[in-house]
Amino acid sequence: MYTELAVLALFVFCYSLVAGRVERAAASGPIVFVFAGLLMGPLGLGWFDGGSTSIELRVLADLTLALVLFIDAANADFNILKQQYRIPLRMLLLGLPGAIFLGTIAASFFFDALSIYEAAILGTMLAATDAALGKAVITNKAVPVQVREGLNIESGFNDGLCVPVLFVFIALAIGGDSEGGGSTHALTLVAEELGIGLAVGVGLTAIGARLLKWCHDRGWVTEVWKQLTVVGLAIACFAVAQSLHGSGYIAAFSGGLLFGFKAKESTHKLVLAAEGIGETMALMTWMLFGAIVIGQSVQHFTWTMLGYAFLSLTVIRMLPIFLSLTGLVESSAEKLFLGWFGPRGLASIVFAIIVLNKGVPHAKFLATVVVLTVFLSLVAHGISANPLAKRLANKTNVKRP
Repeated sequence: MYTELAVLALFVFCYSLVAGRVERAAASGPIVFVFAGLLMGPLGLGWFDGGSTSIELRVLADLTLALVLFIDAANADFNILKQQYRIPLRMLLLGLPGAIFLGTIAASFFFDALSIYEAAILGTMLAATDAALGKAVITNKAVPVQVREGLNIESGFNDGLCVPVLFVFIALAIGGDSEGGGSTHALTLVAEELGIGLAVGVGLTAIGARLLKWCHDRGWVTEVWKQLTVVGLAIACFAVAQSLHGSGYIAAFSGGLLFGFKAKESTHKLVLAAEGIGETMALMTWMLFGAIVIGQSVQHFTWTMLGYAFLSLTVIRMLPIFLSLTGLVESSAEKLFLGWFGPRGLASIVFAIIVLNKGVPHAKFLATVVVLTVFLSLVAHGISANPLAKRLANKTNVKRP
């Protein structure tokens, strides 16, 4: 274990020294870490043992997504949302369900062995996008502000919205195959899981935010320890909900929304340290993903899976998003850009882990398709981010002098 930890820590340190230079090039942080993981894993140097670190990967991915969900929700700027609400609102309310539906239909066509509910699980897992993988676009000032904010708000909300949908389809897939309970009982359990998650997230954050303000007003909170409040609260929301058999992801997401609402203009300062910690954890997750998951899954990849993964990244995502934006003033190039930059990442990986843990039929097959799609997305979106952002900027500058 300590060898793997040493390799991870040293690589994170070395990457941090050249991160700015790398991010200006064609590569991105996740690409670097995934390929480093491949090099150091069983397919390469063998420094990472797939069996000994698989549990650590699950725990790290869980905690990372919980922290990311909390931070993304807390950073949601409701003032900007009021001004730029049309694009993200349409993408979330029309584009997201459309992507899940189209992904389900395509999965049923490509993979005959899957039930309709299993196909829907796959469609939902791959409908969630990763804000971190789209960072190069969201932070690029050359991209029109409405496009950047649209992607930022959509990616911050859609993985949280996919969680209850995923749990419903998991319940239906398991309930349909069980002899005793049936779908109704399974859906009741899902409702309880979501209800517990929401109650824990809102309740714990309300208490935590009030305590933070009370202690801060009395000068009890130092600048050093203030940096850890968000991290502790986010992980607490997740862990308490999970221990009570609720959804930790819903707890983290709902807690983050309330925290951002309560903290108001202080939110950015409070979550800044947590963002750095979350990004470091995410990069470490990507390295383990390359070393363990891809290394163990590559032999199971098929051409059919590759075809579905390609469609998932293109037509299945881009067509519903493009249609959902019909009637808005944005150009076709901007709408296609919004559709393309829906990279699949950490949320999809954690969803695959959830499906494996729930005992869904064909769970390993579903997880393999997700792994292949995420890997392709990592490369395709990472390489295309800067060139396409520049191209879009040039087109909009010509049209809007």
